[in-house]
Amino acid sequence: MTTAPWLRDDVVEAARSILGWRVTSTIDGARVVAIIDEVEAYEGEQDPASHAYRGETPRNRVMFGAPGGLYVYRSYGIHWCMNVAVGQVGLARAVLLRGAKIITGQDIAVERRGRADNLANGPGKLTQALGVTGSMDGHRVDEPPLVIDSAGRSPVSVEATPRIGISKAVERPWRFVATF
Repeated sequence: MTTAPWLRDDVVEAARSILGWRVTSTIDGARVVAIIDEVEAYEGEQDPASHAYRGETPRNRVMFGAPGGLYVYRSYGIHWCMNVAVGQVGLARAVLLRGAKIITGQDIAVERRGRADNLANGPGKLTQALGVTGSMDGHRVDEPPLVIDSAGRSPVSVEATPRIGISKAVERPWRFVATF
Protein backbone atom coordinates (compact mmCIF):
# COMPACT_ATOMS: atom_id res chain seq x y z
CA MET A 1 0.00 0.00 0.00
CA THR A 2 1.23 3.49 -0.85
CA THR A 3 1.93 5.76 2.12
CA ALA A 4 -0.42 8.73 2.20
CA PRO A 5 1.60 11.89 1.45
CA TRP A 6 0.14 13.67 4.47
CA LEU A 7 1.76 11.10 6.78
CA ARG A 8 5.24 12.15 5.67
CA ASP A 9 7.16 14.49 7.99
CA ASP A 10 9.05 16.26 5.19
CA VAL A 11 6.56 18.70 3.65
CA VAL A 12 8.55 19.05 0.41
CA GLU A 13 8.60 15.27 -0.03
CA ALA A 14 4.88 15.18 0.80
CA ALA A 15 4.13 17.84 -1.81
CA ARG A 16 6.03 16.00 -4.54
CA SER A 17 4.46 12.66 -3.62
CA ILE A 18 0.85 13.90 -3.77
CA LEU A 19 1.27 14.79 -7.46
CA GLY A 20 -0.69 12.33 -9.55
CA TRP A 21 -3.03 11.41 -6.71
CA ARG A 22 -6.75 11.46 -7.40
CA VAL A 23 -9.12 13.85 -5.66
CA THR A 24 -12.81 12.92 -5.73
CA SER A 25 -15.47 15.38 -4.70
CA THR A 26 -19.06 14.21 -4.22
CA ILE A 27 -20.93 17.30 -3.09
CA ASP A 28 -24.70 17.75 -3.36
CA GLY A 29 -24.85 14.51 -5.36
CA ALA A 30 -22.44 15.84 -8.01
CA ARG A 31 -19.20 13.88 -8.54
CA VAL A 32 -16.03 15.45 -9.90
CA VAL A 33 -12.73 13.56 -10.14
CA ALA A 34 -9.38 15.19 -10.85
CA ILE A 35 -5.68 14.30 -10.90
CA ILE A 36 -3.49 16.64 -8.84
CA ASP A 37 -0.85 18.25 -11.06
CA GLU A 38 0.32 21.34 -9.18
CA VAL A 39 1.09 21.91 -5.49
CA GLU A 40 3.15 24.07 -3.14
CA ALA A 41 4.80 23.17 0.17
CA TYR A 42 4.56 25.36 3.29
CA GLU A 43 6.70 24.60 6.34
CA GLY A 44 4.65 26.06 9.18
CA GLU A 45 6.25 28.36 11.71
CA GLN A 46 9.64 28.02 9.96
CA ASP A 47 8.25 29.48 6.71
CA PRO A 48 7.53 33.23 6.45
CA ALA A 49 5.09 32.55 3.57
CA SER A 50 3.00 30.13 5.64
CA HIS A 51 -0.26 31.10 7.33
CA ALA A 52 1.20 29.40 10.41
CA TYR A 53 4.36 31.52 10.55
CA ARG A 54 3.13 33.65 13.46
CA GLY A 55 1.66 30.72 15.36
CA GLU A 56 -1.71 29.07 15.79
CA THR A 57 -4.91 31.07 15.34
CA PRO A 58 -8.56 30.04 14.97
CA ARG A 59 -8.16 30.50 11.19
CA ASN A 60 -5.14 28.21 10.74
CA ARG A 61 -5.83 25.72 13.56
CA VAL A 62 -6.27 22.81 11.09
CA MET A 63 -2.66 23.22 9.95
CA PHE A 64 -1.50 22.45 13.50
CA GLY A 65 -3.77 19.41 13.75
CA ALA A 66 -3.72 15.83 12.56
CA PRO A 67 -2.21 15.02 9.17
CA GLY A 68 -4.81 14.72 6.44
CA GLY A 69 -6.92 17.61 7.69
CA LEU A 70 -8.15 20.01 5.02
CA TYR A 71 -7.31 23.67 5.70
CA VAL A 72 -9.71 25.80 3.64
CA TYR A 73 -9.46 29.58 3.62
CA ARG A 74 -10.38 32.59 1.51
CA SER A 75 -7.63 34.17 -0.55
CA TYR A 76 -7.97 37.95 -0.85
CA GLY A 77 -11.52 37.53 0.45
CA ILE A 78 -12.58 36.08 -2.90
CA HIS A 79 -11.44 32.53 -3.71
CA TRP A 80 -11.46 29.44 -1.53
CA CYS A 81 -8.10 27.64 -1.38
CA MET A 82 -7.31 24.28 0.20
CA ASN A 83 -4.26 22.79 1.86
CA VAL A 84 -3.69 19.35 3.32
CA ALA A 85 -2.06 19.27 6.78
CA VAL A 86 1.10 17.16 6.68
CA GLY A 87 3.31 15.36 9.21
CA GLN A 88 3.44 15.67 12.97
CA VAL A 89 0.69 17.36 14.94
CA GLY A 90 1.77 20.83 16.03
CA LEU A 91 4.25 21.55 13.23
CA ALA A 92 1.68 23.17 10.91
CA ARG A 93 3.15 21.88 7.67
CA ALA A 94 0.77 21.91 4.73
CA VAL A 95 0.54 21.30 0.99
CA LEU A 96 -1.47 23.80 -1.05
CA LEU A 97 -3.37 22.10 -3.87
CA ARG A 98 -2.79 24.55 -6.74
CA GLY A 99 -4.17 22.67 -9.73
CA ALA A 100 -5.54 19.46 -11.19
CA LYS A 101 -6.82 17.91 -14.40
CA ILE A 102 -10.54 17.10 -14.33
CA ILE A 103 -11.09 13.54 -15.56
CA THR A 104 -14.72 12.90 -14.53
CA GLY A 105 -17.57 15.35 -14.05
CA GLN A 106 -16.26 17.98 -16.41
CA ASP A 107 -19.83 19.19 -17.06
CA ILE A 108 -20.30 19.79 -13.33
CA ALA A 109 -16.97 21.63 -13.08
CA VAL A 110 -17.95 23.80 -16.06
CA GLU A 111 -21.28 24.62 -14.43
CA ARG A 112 -19.59 25.53 -11.14
CA ARG A 113 -16.90 27.62 -12.85
CA GLY A 114 -19.15 29.21 -15.45
CA ARG A 115 -16.65 28.50 -18.22
CA ALA A 116 -15.19 25.53 -20.09
CA ASP A 117 -11.52 26.52 -20.19
CA ASN A 118 -8.95 26.63 -17.40
CA LEU A 119 -11.21 24.57 -15.14
CA ALA A 120 -8.81 23.80 -12.32
CA ASN A 121 -5.45 25.43 -13.12
CA GLY A 122 -5.17 27.53 -9.98
CA PRO A 123 -6.07 27.05 -6.33
CA GLY A 124 -9.30 29.07 -6.45
CA LYS A 125 -10.39 27.49 -9.72
CA LEU A 126 -9.69 24.02 -8.33
CA THR A 127 -11.82 24.49 -5.22
CA GLN A 128 -14.62 26.02 -7.28
CA ALA A 129 -14.56 23.13 -9.79
CA LEU A 130 -14.65 20.60 -6.94
CA GLY A 131 -17.35 22.50 -5.01
CA VAL A 132 -15.11 23.05 -1.97
CA THR A 133 -16.04 25.92 0.38
CA GLY A 134 -15.10 27.06 3.85
CA SER A 135 -17.58 24.63 5.35
CA MET A 136 -15.04 21.89 4.55
CA ASP A 137 -12.31 23.41 6.72
CA GLY A 138 -11.13 20.63 9.03
CA HIS A 139 -12.51 17.83 6.83
CA ARG A 140 -10.42 14.63 6.66
CA VAL A 141 -9.21 13.96 3.11
CA ASP A 142 -9.60 10.21 3.50
CA GLU A 143 -13.39 10.49 4.04
CA PRO A 144 -16.25 11.59 1.77
CA PRO A 145 -17.38 13.99 0.45
CA LEU A 146 -13.81 14.90 -0.60
CA VAL A 147 -11.31 12.05 -0.82
CA ILE A 148 -7.69 12.10 -1.96
CA ASP A 149 -6.29 8.68 -2.87
CA SER A 150 -3.47 7.04 -4.79
CA ALA A 151 -5.68 5.78 -7.63
CA GLY A 152 -4.42 8.49 -9.99
CA ARG A 153 -1.41 8.24 -12.29
CA SER A 154 2.34 8.57 -12.03
CA PRO A 155 3.86 11.80 -13.33
CA VAL A 156 6.26 11.52 -16.27
CA SER A 157 8.17 14.48 -14.89
CA VAL A 158 8.00 16.97 -12.03
CA GLU A 159 9.29 20.54 -12.30
CA ALA A 160 10.28 22.43 -9.15
CA THR A 161 9.90 26.21 -9.27
CA PRO A 162 9.63 29.06 -6.78
CA ARG A 163 6.21 29.41 -5.19
CA ILE A 164 3.96 32.03 -6.75
CA GLY A 165 1.54 34.61 -5.39
CA ILE A 166 3.58 35.22 -2.23
CA SER A 167 5.93 37.99 -1.15
CA LYS A 168 8.09 36.20 1.47
CA ALA A 169 10.43 33.22 1.10
CA VAL A 170 9.89 33.41 -2.66
CA GLU A 171 13.31 31.89 -3.33
CA ARG A 172 12.30 28.44 -2.09
CA PRO A 173 11.66 26.09 -5.04
CA TRP A 174 8.64 24.52 -3.36
CA ARG A 175 6.08 24.71 -6.15
CA PHE A 176 5.82 21.43 -8.02
CA VAL A 177 4.17 20.94 -11.40
CA ALA A 178 3.64 17.47 -12.86
CA THR A 179 3.48 16.40 -16.47
CA PHE A 180 1.61 13.21 -17.32
